[in-house]
Amino acid sequence: MSLRQWSRDLGMGFRFAVTGGREGWVRMVLTAVGVGLGVALLLLTTALPSVLTARHQREQARTDLTYSADVPPKGENTVLVGMADTKWHDKDVRGRFLKPEGARAPLPPGVDRFPAPGEMVVSPALKELLSSDEGRLLRERLPDRITGTIGEPGLIGSHELAFYAGSDHLVAEEDSSRVARLTAFGDRHPTPERTDPVLIMMTLVVFVALLTPVAVFIAAAVRFGGERRDRRLAALRLVGSDRRMTRRIAAGEALAGALLGLLVGAVFFLIGRQAAGSVEVLGESFFPSYLNPSPALVALVAVAVPAAAVGVTLFAMRGVAVEPLGVVRTAKQSRRRLWWRLLLPLGGVALLYPMIGNGRANGDFNQYLVIGGVLLLLIGVSALLPWLVEAVVARLGSGPVSWQLAVRRLQLSSGTAARMVNGIAVAVAGAIALQMLFAGVEGQYTRDTGQDVDRASVEIDLSNGSALPAAAREFPRTKGVRASVALSSGSVGDRRRDPGTTAGITVGTCAALRELAQLPSCRDGDAFVVPDPRDGPEVRAFTRPGRHGFIDATYSDGVRGREIPWTVPAGLRRVTAREDALQSYVNGLLLTPSALPAAAAPTLNHRVYLRLDLSVPEADQYVRNTAARVDRLSAVWHWTATTQSRKYTSLRTGLFLGALCVLLLIGASLLVSQLEQLRDRRKLLSSLVAFGTRRRTLGLSVLWQTAVPIALGLLLASAVGLTLGSVLLKMTATAVTVDWASVLSMAGTGAGVVLVVTLLSLPPLLRMMRPEGLRTE
Repeated sequence: MSLRQWSRDLGMGFRFAVTGGREGWVRMVLTAVGVGLGVALLLLTTALPSVLTARHQREQARTDLTYSADVPPKGENTVLVGMADTKWHDKDVRGRFLKPEGARAPLPPGVDRFPAPGEMVVSPALKELLSSDEGRLLRERLPDRITGTIGEPGLIGSHELAFYAGSDHLVAEEDSSRVARLTAFGDRHPTPERTDPVLIMMTLVVFVALLTPVAVFIAAAVRFGGERRDRRLAALRLVGSDRRMTRRIAAGEALAGALLGLLVGAVFFLIGRQAAGSVEVLGESFFPSYLNPSPALVALVAVAVPAAAVGVTLFAMRGVAVEPLGVVRTAKQSRRRLWWRLLLPLGGVALLYPMIGNGRANGDFNQYLVIGGVLLLLIGVSALLPWLVEAVVARLGSGPVSWQLAVRRLQLSSGTAARMVNGIAVAVAGAIALQMLFAGVEGQYTRDTGQDVDRASVEIDLSNGSALPAAAREFPRTKGVRASVALSSGSVGDRRRDPGTTAGITVGTCAALRELAQLPSCRDGDAFVVPDPRDGPEVRAFTRPGRHGFIDATYSDGVRGREIPWTVPAGLRRVTAREDALQSYVNGLLLTPSALPAAAAPTLNHRVYLRLDLSVPEADQYVRNTAARVDRLSAVWHWTATTQSRKYTSLRTGLFLGALCVLLLIGASLLVSQLEQLRDRRKLLSSLVAFGTRRRTLGLSVLWQTAVPIALGLLLASAVGLTLGSVLLKMTATAVTVDWASVLSMAGTGAGVVLVVTLLSLPPLLRMMRPEGLRTE
């Protein structure tokens, strides 16, 4: 068949679509909206790599943590940066103090001048928060005068909370984690991170599971108005066109809707791109400039969507006989074949099977096999559902009038009913599999911190010892604090330089040391030792009374210590660590303040442990305000029993964001599809009402027509989702467990979306059920 015939017939169908009067335009607009929603989400997905890249580049450009023991010399091109991060409820606030040391000191990205002491520049979101009543407590913590805002190049998200404040009290020290001297912002030598094969595999599965329902929706959208179009094509048979020609003309009409859908999708994407700068979802925000899809991926979408529209239409027309006297759709059709539909999920399992048992240690997950296997399993849902609906509805029996109307409609057009819920079934199958996978491997990315949250709620790391007396005095007075314990820690070596034997020292009052060990009588000046069974004889010998050592010795890696001479006190007593000690591991020397030289205090790390009264509102914020008042460079840490990998958490957050977008697409597309179906049956509904059928009966029939396919779809989706989830867990060498509550919640969410869409379609249904709908021109 010549290309000329194809182009002629496709062009004729295109003209029918755009010149078909009001009915033709309504049909094409519905198709365009359905396709456009899918295209917008596809464009959003193609922009995700650029979002991640842009955020990473912004983060790299403003990096000020050197992780180096060497401090560059003070010069005209240096700046001191003090870390002052904090939190406002569950949101991080990125804070930095700046002290330029020369005329050519580097500015951080997004800042055009250094704030003077007592001034600060803030992000737009933080400025809005500080000026509101909600941010009153945070304003007490950040009392500096706002003199400007941080520009977009200095932020990773439109809702990020960040500030730069001026200071004249910063001092750079070797091996300091709180103050750094920089000659430039940004990580000039980023360290490549070790890739986690399981996380990479999970990322691929997330993308496939989220995009497959979108592709299914687009394929369903190009079939909007199919029944009316097929009846209209029968007229072409009267004027001499053959079956192949009518199929190509039908494909041309679908092509017109798909091309208009590309334009609508581009508009939707641009609107969503602009709106991305004003919304925050799950604590994540973006700038519109981040959402720049790859040109190659955009071109792929622009070619794939129209090609899919033509291919889907030609495939669907194989089951329709368009004859000169009408469309033979309601006649007895041959039953759908099952064997080739089963090959899709079986093929998917076959592709994934060779990678079973790989796990993280042997995690050579072939990305093409992963994508192909997951895709075939999910597409298998879309292929099996029409067969399942047809097989079940053919056996449905009698019942109320509404039930009979629904069953008869489903028996006549089971393919249309399955097509409406295909996308939701595929989405639920993917969601169940992902839920199983994430729940199964969660333990691999969750570690025990060793922190007893019953012993302490908050830990404050002070930047210097001079703040310790004020901290010990102010925290017990802070609202919401039940108990406060101040401890200092350091080390002592047997030599001034490069010690061969070292021991840890912990300094605190008798009451504070009793939080670590079971002490006998104690008074200031006493010293104790907690022996460690793992210590060698040289360490045990070094921690005996009368031994000489040096506190804060110098090491060969360039960290210069103060090398303070010290002798282990004569009255040293052996004690045992508490099983519920405040610190996770207690050993070495426990000293009261007078047992240590005063010169050693600056060499220690100083921490305050707090137990909070969680019944006091904003107790955490009062503690942070006190910490900022005592030491503006202090770090406040909340104790948790476990902590999760940041990459795992980010991937899970990305999954939630993507699932939210897919759910919105599902709801919108189903609503458009439902309205198209009702519009197509408007005269039939009006006829039934004219003959005395109650509106309540017709409304219930519409609900049954939706409920039966969605129930079958969710049942099939659960089976496939459990299968896929089990295979993925086996691939990660994880025991297969099923969280039935999560499975039911996923299925319930899918059913809830369909229920909401059905309820939203009832008002149009009531308007269509009027005798006036029988009028025609």
